[in-house]
Amino acid sequence: MGQIVQGARGGARVFGFPLEGFSLFQSLLLAVASACFTFFAATCLAIFALLIWNLFDPHALHYAADTYMYVGLPAGLLVLVVALPYFLIVWLRAKVKK
Repeated sequence: MGQIVQGARGGARVFGFPLEGFSLFQSLLLAVASACFTFFAATCLAIFALLIWNLFDPHALHYAADTYMYVGLPAGLLVLVVALPYFLIVWLRAKVKK
């Protein structure tokens, strides 16, 4: 006995998850959450990279300021600038289709 899976509506998908059907608030929340995740992930990777670099060639580094200001903040802002229009366009397309 096989199972028949009905085809879902087409639309924007990320890793198989549909990006349609969100309200405006949910779309804004997803954009901000993406930027926050990127900020923290980039900052974490930058701190570990500085730790490893400092093992081989010791420097007087200020880990927090260097990683936040030069890596985490630009990465988070870049993702926010890209994700905000993307999620707003997906939301607008869903509104226009209705």
